[in-house]
Formats: sequence, structure tokens, C-alpha cells
Amino acid sequence: MATPHISAEKGAFGKTVLMPGDPLRSKFIAETFLEDPVLVNNVRGIHGYTGTYKGVKVSVMASGMGMPSIGIYSYELFSFYDVENIIRIGSAGSIDDRLELHDVVFGMGASTNSNFGAQYNLGGTVAPIADFDLLMAAKESADEIGKKVYVGNLLSSDVFYNDDPDSLKKWQKMGTLATEMEAAALYFNAARTGKRALAICTISDCPLKGGRECTPEERQTAFTSMMEIALNTAVKMENK
Repeated sequence: MATPHISAEKGAFGKTVLMPGDPLRSKFIAETFLEDPVLVNNVRGIHGYTGTYKGVKVSVMASGMGMPSIGIYSYELFSFYDVENIIRIGSAGSIDDRLELHDVVFGMGASTNSNFGAQYNLGGTVAPIADFDLLMAAKESADEIGKKVYVGNLLSSDVFYNDDPDSLKKWQKMGTLATEMEAAALYFNAARTGKRALAICTISDCPLKGGRECTPEERQTAFTSMMEIALNTAVKMENK
């Protein structure tokens, strides 16, 4: 059953997979929150674990950085492993002035400068959006733990170091909340395969506010509100 990028057998993953970008964040989530986690994939160091959370089978596997990487892993999970829901749990840079370090953002949509969607030959511009049921379940989960979240549009960018110094300010004028590098490809794959996806991001840096940023250690282990929201969302979605 193995794919070119995932060595797990069929049935190894839960209905819902949480996807951080960082393999070390995947390991941290499995060891901190899951009961009896089992390493089901480690091809190229992309840690994938399955365990239980509140009695529900849940998996967590890293996506790597960028849309080509999450595009491969999410497509294989959706298409070959019967995964129904993928929740990206990643870091993002703030664009909206209201956002500060450690704030949580839900990507209702994901604008992009990527050419990922051109493969579908649609003759127009498709809008990559989150699944409504996942979004509502995540909002309920955030409310239950008392975590304020911001819901709106993300920018999924193919470039981390942008040669245009005013790029983010232009996206700010369009009401964009934050920038990251994976959500749009995930949403495209979910739409194409008839599955569900949602990006939940924690603000790790503020490029328009003097460049304040979290440490690498914080990115790996400190974003626990986002993790709890995603895990509780997986529980809510188990019977949907």
C-alpha cells in the first residue's frame, strides 16, 4: 500500500490527520496529546503518528514546507489512505494590524501567488476555500477552551523572501489576515478529491511590526492552543 512518499499500510491513518509543517512538531503533538502513539511513517524524516485522543483514532503527520510538499502528502493521504479530513496546523506571519504573536487564525480562504491551481485547466480563477463543517467545528472547539480566533483570508505564498518590500502591504489592503505557504494547495487537493480541509495557523512573526518573531523552539512546542483546537475538531468530525 506504500506510496512513493508514505510507507504506512492501508488503515494506518485516522479519519482526520493533523498536518504541521515541522516533523518535530508532529513528534511533539503525538507524544504530548495522543494515547499510545505509533510511528506509521518516517520516509524522508516526515514523522507520521497515529494514536487516540479522547477515544478517537487521530493521526498527525508533517507536511514539510511549501505547496509542492503539502500537495504531495495531502494528495496521497486523501487518495490512497481513506483520510477524510486534513487540518493544517502551522505558523503564519501577521498581515492584519490586529494580530500579535501567538494569536490563532482560521483560513476561511487562501489567496495565492502559486500556479498550483493551473493544473485543473478551469479557464478561470478558482477560489481555494476551507470546508464549512470543519471550520464550524474548529470555531466551536476554540470557544470551548476560551481561545479567541480570527477567521478570514490567508495568503499562501510560494516565496518566503520576497523581492517586493511592499508586497504584504498590498495584501493588507485586501483584508488578508496572515501569510503562510501551504493552505491553498491543501484546499485545492481537498476540493479535487471531494474531501475536507482547514488551515489553523498561529502567528509566529509580525513582519509589518518591526519583524517580531517566535523562536524555533516556540514554533515546535508552544503553539498548544492551536493543537488542542485541531484535536478537539477531529473528535467532533469523527461521525460526520
